[in-house]
Amino acid sequence: MKLFAMLGALNMAMGVILGAFAAHTLKQQLSADMLAVFQVGVQYQIYHALGLLLVSLLLLYFPNARGLRTGGWILLAGIILFSGSLYLLSLTGISWFGPVTPVGGAAFIIGWLWIAYAVIKA
Repeated sequence: MKLFAMLGALNMAMGVILGAFAAHTLKQQLSADMLAVFQVGVQYQIYHALGLLLVSLLLLYFPNARGLRTGGWILLAGIILFSGSLYLLSLTGISWFGPVTPVGGAAFIIGWLWIAYAVIKA
């Protein structure tokens, strides 16, 4: 429970830092399209960091819910794969990072469904 609160808070902080970095530094260095790609990574990192914080709260209410932790880990994997691939794609221009993004998106969907199932079964 404490672990997911920490992971959520750290990802929120990183999202804010990366968003500010994009707005103040990358604006002059990236094309508008690549800046938009980077910003999508920031948005989804922040959304799913909130999800990690939610997992920590759900663990308070459903301490015996099997699967909540697994769902949280899947959300974290989604942050790394989805947002990370968008950051790398926009900063490097290497197109093979693009196909990693949907894998991260799938992890987000699976993570949320896993969490929902864990709460239903609790």
